[in-house]
Amino acid sequence: QVQLVESGGGLVQPGGSLRLSCTGSGFTFSTSSINWNRQPPGKDLEWVGSINKDGDYTAYADSVKGRFTVSRDNAKNTVYLQMNNLKSEDTGVYYCAKNSIRGQGTQVTVSS
Repeated sequence: QVQLVESGGGLVQPGGSLRLSCTGSGFTFSTSSINWNRQPPGKDLEWVGSINKDGDYTAYADSVKGRFTVSRDNAKNTVYLQMNNLKSEDTGVYYCAKNSIRGQGTQVTVSS
């Protein structure tokens, strides 16, 4: 079955960096666009960014543009979310998703 597994979350100070990974299985990874979403505490799920199947097109929410970068390595069935200059408002559970299917999420906490 289709499965997505996120990893790489943790506690980081404001201004710090983290790289999240999303590894897929059970489908043809190289033909799938992947989205990153997040859910801040007490708030709704929000879109963060997307990457197309070839990795030559990406899009970002205004709140993360210039700080976050989505990339992929289809040989490893993995999509990455590089997060730089993190802010407290970036705190939340981060999910990768293929259409309506998402992983279990990884917690990112930005705090001093």
